[in-house]
Amino acid sequence: MTSAAFALLACAVGLALPACSRPAGSPPRFTAPLVIGGRTVPPAALEHGREIYTHFCRPCHGDAGDGKGPSAAGLRPPARDLRLGVYKFAAVAAGQLPNDADFVRTLRSGLHGTAMLAWDVPDAELDDLIQYVKVFAPRWRSETPGEPIVASADPWAGRPADGAARGLLVYHGMAQCAVACHPAYATRPEIFAATKELTRIEVREMRPDLYFPVAKDSDYGHKILPPDFTFNEMRGGDTAADIYRAIAAGIGGTAMPTWKNVLPEADLWALAHYVRSLVELRGTLQAATLHKLLLDQPAWTPPPPQRDGGADGATHGDH
Repeated sequence: MTSAAFALLACAVGLALPACSRPAGSPPRFTAPLVIGGRTVPPAALEHGREIYTHFCRPCHGDAGDGKGPSAAGLRPPARDLRLGVYKFAAVAAGQLPNDADFVRTLRSGLHGTAMLAWDVPDAELDDLIQYVKVFAPRWRSETPGEPIVASADPWAGRPADGAARGLLVYHGMAQCAVACHPAYATRPEIFAATKELTRIEVREMRPDLYFPVAKDSDYGHKILPPDFTFNEMRGGDTAADIYRAIAAGIGGTAMPTWKNVLPEADLWALAHYVRSLVELRGTLQAATLHKLLLDQPAWTPPPPQRDGGADGATHGDH
């Protein structure tokens, strides 16, 4: 049985549990309004939110919001510890508190490749549930949500292949996505050429495991392996708009930074289209062929550095 199927079964059992009493370990009963994220929430709404949480969320996230509910054992990735107040997938700069629209999107869509399913919570119940979930994290008492990141118009609309071609250069040459985190999807000569074309820097050393992701520290108490886009599911959605949001905002609590206002909008969208083109290869013979080509490429020696006194002579080691 898959983790998602196991969680669904456990959550279905959880629906039969009574929600009339406060479970041990959950927040104390609310008898007065509470300021959460700069908004005053009445106690009745929070108590209603507790009931909804018990029905839909408790089996995985637990009574205390610690991610140790009765069905959480063995889940990979583990159920989120809601007490941290750190959220991966939100349309705000990584590390900032999400807006309610971000909670709605996650609840409605789920997180692909995890046990976090898409939940059909009634519209009338959503707001109370969201406000109750925030109670677990102390930072909601003193901070407010971040400014929403709004996507610009996609300049590559109608010509995604052109966007993906530009994105390949940006991924390997300007954003340097494969320097320390994600796998590379181009040969070493191609990476050298792309970097020099876009930055005038010569990358003369590349990590030996260039075609594999690198596990990075996170704020969640364990290392996180960045996705291989030709293999892993995209947690926050795999449309170009979903991918743009993840790139522009970054992934909260991880090594993935916010790229909004760092790269030009056209290049952010180009990256989104390039990653989308890699996602479309998942599970195909093309993906296997690409990986074999990259792993079997002959040893590469960079060309001699130029010594013309200009910026073209600069070198950069991949550390």
